[in-house]
Amino acid sequence: MVKRLDEIPRPRLIDHIGWRLTRLSRKWKGEFDAAMVARGHAWMTQAPGQIVGHLRETGVPQGELAALMGVSKQAVQQHVDALVELGVVERVTDAADARSRIVQLTHKGAQALADANAVKLEIEDRYRAALGGPAFANLEEALDQLFEME
Repeated sequence: MVKRLDEIPRPRLIDHIGWRLTRLSRKWKGEFDAAMVARGHAWMTQAPGQIVGHLRETGVPQGELAALMGVSKQAVQQHVDALVELGVVERVTDAADARSRIVQLTHKGAQALADANAVKLEIEDRYRAALGGPAFANLEEALDQLFEME
């Protein structure tokens, strides 16, 4: 016998921390993206823009970016190619290994990163103002503790 849909027990959806974190993450990303588009960096709101957050002052070997980002080497290759074409990053020869390429920011990329940092601080300031300084500090600490949990 086939059960009808109305005979199947349906659990109720619960409100939970994962949902709250997801909603806030989406809200934060929407605010960040809108501000970056307004500053002329729409490319940073797309998948290739994620690479910028993984580059350090001296750059990162392209081969390491896939592991850092949790994506395939092919995806990194495509993203880096797109950013090179935009003039945001460049590939330079690794002084320690001539076969390896370091991906580093150009002047244009460094300016975009500076703008991104400013936007992040503006959003953070709004959140701090909404919660109050001590509550915001407690939130940061709690998030760090949860991340470090095993």
